[in-house]
Parts: sequence; C-alpha cells; structure tokens
Amino acid sequence: MRAHGWWKDKTINDCFRDAVQAFPDKVALVAHVQGAGAARRISYRELDDLAARAAGSLRSIGIGPGDVVSMQLPNVWEFVVVALAASRIGAVVNPLMPILRERELGYMLDFCEAKILIVPARYRGHDHAAMARGLVPQLSHLKRLVVVGESGADGFDTVLLGSGTPAPEASPLQPDDVTLLMFSSGTTGAPKGVMHTSNTLLSTLLTSIEDLHLTPDDVVLAASPVGHLMGYAYLTMMPLMLGATIVLMDVWEPLAALALMRSEQVSYSSAATPFLNDLVAAVEGGDPGAPSFRLFGCAGAPVPPVLIERAAKAMNLTVCSIWGMTEVVAGTLTEVERSRELSALADGRAVRGNETKVVDESGAPAAIGVTGRLLFRGSSLFVGYLKRPDLNALDAEGWFDTGDLAYVLNDEGYIRINGRSKDIIIRGGENVPVVEIEGLLLRHPAVAGAAIVGYPDERLGERACAFVVTKPGQVFEMNELTRYMASSQTAKQYWPEKVVLCDELPRTATGKVQKFRLRELAASVDGVAAVH
Repeated sequence: MRAHGWWKDKTINDCFRDAVQAFPDKVALVAHVQGAGAARRISYRELDDLAARAAGSLRSIGIGPGDVVSMQLPNVWEFVVVALAASRIGAVVNPLMPILRERELGYMLDFCEAKILIVPARYRGHDHAAMARGLVPQLSHLKRLVVVGESGADGFDTVLLGSGTPAPEASPLQPDDVTLLMFSSGTTGAPKGVMHTSNTLLSTLLTSIEDLHLTPDDVVLAASPVGHLMGYAYLTMMPLMLGATIVLMDVWEPLAALALMRSEQVSYSSAATPFLNDLVAAVEGGDPGAPSFRLFGCAGAPVPPVLIERAAKAMNLTVCSIWGMTEVVAGTLTEVERSRELSALADGRAVRGNETKVVDESGAPAAIGVTGRLLFRGSSLFVGYLKRPDLNALDAEGWFDTGDLAYVLNDEGYIRINGRSKDIIIRGGENVPVVEIEGLLLRHPAVAGAAIVGYPDERLGERACAFVVTKPGQVFEMNELTRYMASSQTAKQYWPEKVVLCDELPRTATGKVQKFRLRELAASVDGVAAVH
C-alpha cells in the first residue's frame, strides 16, 4: 500500500496542523445544541488551542500512547476536541454510541481497558452521568470519568480544559499505530473491537475528498452520529483534514436540519438512508429546502432507487451511494459524475486503493449478475479485532469476507448489495446484534424458543420482529417484551418491535431455523399475532 501511494504515512495530527496553518481564523466548528440558544463557533486556531490544552490534561491524568480514550458523546464540539487531543498524545480514540446502555457499555469499556470515559450529563432524557458512575466500580482500568455539561469536579472544563500544560505539536503517534477503536456488533454475542491506523483510516478519506470534489469552501453537516465510523471519519476528520467548516447537530430533526443548512450554507453531508428520506419528505411537505445543499453520501443501509429520484426532483440533490462497514471505512463509492446514472442501481465500485470480489460457494468469481459473497481487500481494511486475532478472517491472499451478499452489476466493477450472509438487521443504519438479542430472549422464564428477523420499513429500512415459542402455560406479549428489554439495560434500538407467537419455529432437516420463512411472515402480520 505504501509503495503504490495509497498509504501517505500521515496522521490526523499532520493534516490538522496543515489546516490550522492554512486557515487559522476560519470557522472550523459550528456547534448547535438543541435548546441551548445560539451556536458556538470555534475557529481552527481556537480548536488547536483547545486540543492542546485537553491533550496536556489527558497526559497529566496519566494517559499516554496506546491508552484508550472512550467517549459516549453526541455530536458536540467537545467530542472533536477530545478526538484531536487523544491523537496528539498518541492515545486511541474510542467513540461509543449514546444509545448504548449499561449492558453493552460496561462490556465494551472493560474489554478495551478504557483509561478515561467522557459522557454527557444527560442526552435525550437519559442520565448518562448516573449510568457511567454506576459502571465505574466495575472498570478496574478506568482512571477518570469526565462529564460534559457538569460544572463540578468531574466537569469537562474542570478536568480537561482547566489544568495541565498544553501538549506540544510533536506527537508520538505514528502512521501505522492504532489510532481508532470502534465496536462492531457483528453476528456473535460479544461486540468486536475494530482497530484502524492512520494509514487505513486516512487512505479512503484522502481519495474521497477527490472523488466527491470537496474543497475547503464546503460546509459539512454532521448530523449522523459521530459514534459511528461514517460520522467520525467522513463528518469530522475528513472536513478537518480539508480545512472545511463542520456544522454539528446533536439531535436529528429534519426541519431543524434544513433550517441549519439554509443559515449555514451547508453543501455536503453523509448519513444513512433514513436521514435522506426525512429531508426529502420534509421538502416534499412544503419546507423550502436548502439551495446550497448539493451532495449527499448515502450509506449504512440500502438506498431505494425511488428515494434517489425523489431527492433529485425535490432538492436538486446529487446522491452518491456508498457501501462500507466498520472494518473497511468506505469500501465502494458511486462517483459524483455517475451518481444520477448509477446510484439507483449500484452501491458503487471499489474506492481507489481497494478491491472487491464476489465469489460463489466454491470461492470462484461469480458471473455478472449472479449473487455471491462479497470479499474486500485494500488500503482501508482494518488491522484486526482487539484481542481476537482468530476472528480477523483474512484468506491467504488478504481477502476479507464482509458477510454481505452482492452481485457485480457491470464490467466496470460496480456492485449491488442484495443480502447478508451474516445474521444481522440494519435498522436505520444501526446493526442489531440478532444472536445476542435472541440469547437474551431465551433467558426469559416464559420463552422456550426465539428467532429474530427483519421486516421492511419505509423510513428505517428494517425493523426487528421476534418469533417466540412459549413454555406450556406461559404468556409472552409485547408489553412483557418491553418490560424485559428495559430491565436488561439493552439499547432501545435493539428491541424487537413486533412479537409473533408460534407453536414452533420452522426448521430445516438439520435443525436450522428457516429465517426466510419468518421474514415473509413478519412482513405480513401486524403487532402481536399467533401463528400455528
């Protein structure tokens, strides 16, 4: 990768330093917090100073190269400051989704041996500070808890901006050091820690800047969660590398987003399909839209062709389809020039410096139009799973089995994702860990058998339906599922939204649940139903 020029041997520290030198007084961040009044505007010079102060404070706490800095924050300016600060001292940035609750969060923090945890005081009605304090006694490696929005001893300003000598620009972080750790739900019970270096992370971002024709004049709306790789890489790191302006939106609301786009002259954003659907529906419903908004990178879930057509008609918006996963950043992209022609038909072709291959059951390349397993290799491929090298799943030629099913659309290498061999559901861009939730249901005293499948949803792409076999004389309905899931402290986005009671689960001769039959049923029944 280095010999062919796909790895530039740069870190985010190098790229951000260049941006500060080129645009010291330009606005880097516009931070809009719901209900907080006027936005905070931070220049590149001020952002550099905040990152240096936070880096010095992290170092004074005892955090150094290779230590994990975990942040369960929404899209707020403090997230960007800490991400830059951690990189400045060679620490590993670990963004975590705000939807996570004690069950998932406790596991992840303990597994990655997080040295510091930064959370909001409250977010969307949930007391994150109380949740984090309840977890602290279980986390033997944790040195410090920091709370954004508190003014006391654990407050963000007190801990990270009020003490410590600013860290110098020189950083111990090297391009092949692990710089980012993100958890992927995958298909097994335990989330997997996906590790990226500066080279694997920045290789795709550098080519994407060129392929999407982005410039320092662009204004980027960061509404997709920064706890996801798309939000972290494409909506915070990439604009900062470019010297562009980021508009941070902490709570998604389409009418508010369109108003922000108009007032801030937003030109680009990336997010999952539901975000695009919400924007288009709002404009079709009478909102004036945002004339400056020209380009949307759509990823995280399949993009319905009709949605691309509606976006072009209602907003004159170019939609570039993107396929990616935590392990590969963005693996395929439909270029701007081909988007009107191909985004409705394909999920792009391999980003430069990377390769895709669709293979049949024997491992041979599948013919054009024939569905097979999607393999990936190249410059943006992750460097392994934390503490689980046995799961890395690379073959002798370096191909990674993505778990997705796809077919090659044409001889130019464009692909279309049309299924998943891995047992997951994608709900609004969130991977629902099906096996884990099924296992949780099976621990309920009334449940003898359980299987979870997805069913179509116009806005979110998919929702989850639980097929449940109860023990004799027992009852398990939606209200009990809701109570049980809440008591398990599982992220609400993972909760099944339908329950179907059945005498038995359909199985193959070898005992495997026939989920294709359950998917057909899930799409045809409403609410709680009984299938005999």
